[in-house]
Amino acid sequence: MGRPVAVFTDTEDLDPEPGVRMLEDAGFAVRIAGSRDPDVIAPSAADAAALIVGYARVDAALLDRLPALRMIATMSAGYDMVDTEAARRRGVWVANLPSAATEDVAVHAFASALSMVRRLPQADAAVRSGGWNEEFAAGGLPRRASELTLGLVGFGRIARRLATIAAPVFGRIAAYDPHASQADWPAGVERYDDLEPLAAATDVLSLHVPLTPATRGLAGARLLGLIRPGGLLVNVSRGELVDTAALLDALGSGRLAGAALDVFPVEPPPPGDPLRGHPDIRLSPHSAYLSDTSRRAYVCRPAENVIVWHRTGRPLTPVVDPTAPPAVPASAEGAAR
Repeated sequence: MGRPVAVFTDTEDLDPEPGVRMLEDAGFAVRIAGSRDPDVIAPSAADAAALIVGYARVDAALLDRLPALRMIATMSAGYDMVDTEAARRRGVWVANLPSAATEDVAVHAFASALSMVRRLPQADAAVRSGGWNEEFAAGGLPRRASELTLGLVGFGRIARRLATIAAPVFGRIAAYDPHASQADWPAGVERYDDLEPLAAATDVLSLHVPLTPATRGLAGARLLGLIRPGGLLVNVSRGELVDTAALLDALGSGRLAGAALDVFPVEPPPPGDPLRGHPDIRLSPHSAYLSDTSRRAYVCRPAENVIVWHRTGRPLTPVVDPTAPPAVPASAEGAAR
């Protein structure tokens, strides 16, 4: 019998070589499809037992073309690119990458928030254009962070790390997460049981929830309209959490003073996208997760999930266990309110 096959779909800005070496040392034959296109992935992975996925969509149609597949490992904490129910029905494990860049994403969100609070891009522009304090102050003064509330939508690993980092700087930290345990909720973070009151009490709202049907468009006109006047929005989670038309309206009306976006509904945003040219939106290229340390982890830990699954029958961080009875779906109301 030949060696088991593992295939990387799309690696984008990651170097798969360390993960490839790990898999080969564990006895796998490894291929790199180098594409999100199912018509490229399917022939490359037709005999694959394991698929390591970046942004490629793994839906039921693609799974039907991969009859040998038994394991999918994502190179991200999010796994919305995988049709998890279709995988479960076909007996395919799915494992994610929950903590490779927790610190990096939390620090990126914190830096984005502080950059907007202190109006650093405007300060930079004033000096570069030949101006100084007067020209900078004419556009509005920075606000004192210790007088502001940072609101967190979702309170998982990244949001908790952000709360720890931000607590000495912001006056108040508050969060909403109906799925988080009360028992281990930190004392320094005020808990809200509903999303709208959190938004209404917040100056800087940072999004930290997965993309689901319930959370798609979560930051829409109603929620953005509840944030305190002059408020700020940070999104380092998934682009589709934000209704971009509503965001542009809120910025245009002056209700919001700014937004920092690391993720977008279409990546990269196409030429002419109004998000690209808006003066009050700070953009980064889906890079919150990147550091010299995380870049290696994003290929090595999925490889480790595949290796451990092959040796023991179970990956390290499963999100779909096809051997278990289907879980009762969690209520969609929590993250949507």
